[in-house]
Amino acid sequence: MTDSAIPDDLVQVGHITGAYGIRGGIRVTPYSTDADALLNVKTWWLDKPALRPVQVRSAKYHSGDVTATLVDVADRSVAEALKGATVQVSRADFPALPEDEYYWSDLIGLDTVNLQGEALGKVADMMSNGPQSILRIVPNVDAGTPDAKVEERLVPFVDQYVKTVDLKARLITLDWGLDY
Repeated sequence: MTDSAIPDDLVQVGHITGAYGIRGGIRVTPYSTDADALLNVKTWWLDKPALRPVQVRSAKYHSGDVTATLVDVADRSVAEALKGATVQVSRADFPALPEDEYYWSDLIGLDTVNLQGEALGKVADMMSNGPQSILRIVPNVDAGTPDAKVEERLVPFVDQYVKTVDLKARLITLDWGLDY
């Protein structure tokens, strides 16, 4: 497969932690609590030994991980050799979400402003504290002042604080003060 066939919208959704069973199954630790992409997409991209597509025969949620069988992986030693590989999926293949639900990968990199129109920064990462997701926002640092102290904001991704998400404009509007 040539590099031109590699989708330019690959998103890391997990990594292989080892073999599962004796018939070539693998265990994948998902990077999301719902693991929809791992469970529903039939073509994964693995980066071991080099980035390449693999076809998923079956995948299911099991004890916090995803167990899967891949076409052309039929024994445990081949599955063990995949340990440590990242699992990537084309963003175009992600399952559709209901309105007002978002994949974390779509939120990372969006600019944020408060209700007063003041810039809060850019979403650098997402995390979960159990009950809800958390936006990790870092302020936009002026290139002329690289030594400026960068203080991040952790904002719960809940209706109380998140007023609008505009993926096309790449902007999230929050009810969050500059001094919070």
